[in-house]
Amino acid sequence: MTTIKVGDMVKLTALPPYVKTTDPMPMLRPPDILNVGDRGVVIDRRPGGYWGVRFDSGSFLLDSKYLELTS
Repeated sequence: MTTIKVGDMVKLTALPPYVKTTDPMPMLRPPDILNVGDRGVVIDRRPGGYWGVRFDSGSFLLDSKYLELTS
């Protein structure tokens, strides 16, 4: 099994019920700000299996179950 690491390109495989921004004061956003299939770059690792991912629409914290490595 391939593991995700900082700097990897990932693809969103499903939409979570909501997304949280990676801002210093995180905010919850509706999931429709992202689309299934959007690609982003992993910018950091957070506790609990969460990753900071930078997409074109912003940077968000996502559980690894919603992400898939891409080439």
